[in-house]
Amino acid sequence: MSVFRINDDFRRTQVAIAALFCFLGFQYATWASRLPALKTELGLSEAEVGLLLMACGAGAASSFPLVGPLMRRLGSRRLTFVSALALGLLLLALAVAPNYPVALLVICLDGVAVGCLNVAMNAQGAALEVRYERTALSQLHATFSAGSLGAALLASGMNLWTTSLAAHFGVAAVVLVLLIAYSRPGLLTEDPRPEAAKEDKGRRKLTLPTKVTIWMGLAMAFGTVTEGAMNDWSALYLEDVVKAGAEVAPLGIAVVSIMMVVARLFADGWRTRWGDGRVVRAGSVLAGSGLAVALLVGGVVPTLIGFACVGLGIAAVTPCLYVAAARQGPDALALVAAMGTTGLLAGPAMIGFIAAAGSLLWGMGAVALSALLVSACATRIRWKALGEVPSGA
Repeated sequence: MSVFRINDDFRRTQVAIAALFCFLGFQYATWASRLPALKTELGLSEAEVGLLLMACGAGAASSFPLVGPLMRRLGSRRLTFVSALALGLLLLALAVAPNYPVALLVICLDGVAVGCLNVAMNAQGAALEVRYERTALSQLHATFSAGSLGAALLASGMNLWTTSLAAHFGVAAVVLVLLIAYSRPGLLTEDPRPEAAKEDKGRRKLTLPTKVTIWMGLAMAFGTVTEGAMNDWSALYLEDVVKAGAEVAPLGIAVVSIMMVVARLFADGWRTRWGDGRVVRAGSVLAGSGLAVALLVGGVVPTLIGFACVGLGIAAVTPCLYVAAARQGPDALALVAAMGTTGLLAGPAMIGFIAAAGSLLWGMGAVALSALLVSACATRIRWKALGEVPSGA
C-alpha cells in the first residue's frame, strides 16, 4: 500500500471520527443554549434548572457500568451509532416534554447516551492512532468545540426566526443525522488493542481496575476539575476578586476556551515530538503554576495570562489520558471517562464550597492545586510509545 493511499485512508477516517466529536458538541450545546426557553416553557426555578444540568452529568457518570459490556458486545463502531441515534431522539423528546419530571428523565437518559458516545468515539480515536501510528486525538477533541460553536450559531439564527423549541430541535436533529450518516462508513472496526478481542471474548463481568487505571482515572478527574472550574468560576473571580468591569469579566472564559482550542490543534505535533507523558506533565505544571502566580500577583492582565496558561497547559491532558486508557481496554476507558465526568460535576461545586468557607481566591487556589495533582498522578503512569503494543492491563 502506497504512502499516499495510507495518508488518504488516515485522513478519511480522521474526518469521520471528527464528525462524531462535532456531533456530541453540537447536540449538547443545542439544548444547553435553549435553557432559558426551557425554563420559561416548563416554569422552572433556578434550582430546578441547576438540577436539570446535574441530571445530565449524573446520567453520564452512571453510564460506567454499561459502557464496558456494551463496548465488548457491540464494539465502538456500532455503539457510536446506537448512542448517537439515541441522542438525536432524546433531543426531539426534550422539545415536546410536557412537564419538569419528564424533562428531568429525558436529560438523565441523554447523559447516559453521552457517556456511551464519549467512550466509543474516544476508542475510535485511539484505534486510529494505533493503526496508523500517528497522533490525532487532540485535534479530534478540538472539533467538539467546533460543534458547540455551530450549535450556538444555529440557536441564535433560529431565535430570529421562531421561538419554537420543536422547530429548532427538529432542524438540529437533521444536522445530527447528516453528521452520523457521514461518519459511519469511515469508522474503524477494530479494537484499540490488537489482543483485546481475544481477552474479552470470555469475559462478561467488570474486573477490578489496575493501579495504572486508577492513576489514569485520578489524573483525568483532577484535569476535568480544573477545566470545569475555570469555565464556571473565571468570570466571577475576575469580577468579585480582581474587581474587573462587567465588560472584562467574560474574557476569562474566552481566554481559556481560545487557548484550549488553539493548543488542541497543535498538541498532536507536541505528542509526536515529546510523547504523551511529557506533554501531560509539563502542561499540567504550566497550568497549575501559571494560575498560582497569577493569583499571588493579582490584577486583570496577570490574571488573564494565568487563565491562558491553564487553557494552554490543560488542553492536551484529556486526549492523552483517553488514548492511554483505551489501550488498557474498554473497562479502563469507561472508568477513566466516568472519573472525568465526575470531575466535571464535582469540580465547580467543590470550588463553591471552598469559596463559601473562605474566599473565591482560596477556591481558585484549589484549581491550581488540582492542575498540579494531574502532573503528580501522571508520574505514576507508564506511558506507551505510539508504536508500542501495550501489554495486558
